[in-house]
Amino acid sequence: MTSTTQAPLTSGASAPDFTVASTSGQNVTLSSYRGEKNVLLAFFPLAFTSVCTSELCGFSDDFDAFAAGNVEVLPMSVDAVPSLKEFRNKHEMKVELLSDFRREVSAAYGVLREDTGFSNRAYFLIDKDGVIRWSHVEETPGQKRENAEILTAIKNVIG
Repeated sequence: MTSTTQAPLTSGASAPDFTVASTSGQNVTLSSYRGEKNVLLAFFPLAFTSVCTSELCGFSDDFDAFAAGNVEVLPMSVDAVPSLKEFRNKHEMKVELLSDFRREVSAAYGVLREDTGFSNRAYFLIDKDGVIRWSHVEETPGQKRENAEILTAIKNVIG
């Protein structure tokens, strides 16, 4: 059983704003997308693990499909930026990766695992107004949603 500090946020909740470091060398602030783009905030447990590698390479493979839905994919883990940069470069990912090294964002979204110190795998689709429109938290870190399911949710919820 996952041990978190609070229940994960669900549809209809306002998405907590954050500013974190990214592999681009620039900080990323969620509210900077307001009025411009929808955001898929995708928490993943740790870089260089098999399921995370498959998931993040899949985001790159379907980069154009997410872009066509006006969705910015923001994958985030508790890894430090240098580790995330190496992970991204090794797999030639198109998406920038975000570092929640202080674990504040994972805690705010209710997906920080107290037992391990990393986030559970979770997805939050945030609209242009900063409202969560769809979310899914995996039962175990070894599970992940397929992009087809996420893209269907985007189409059904955002349009």
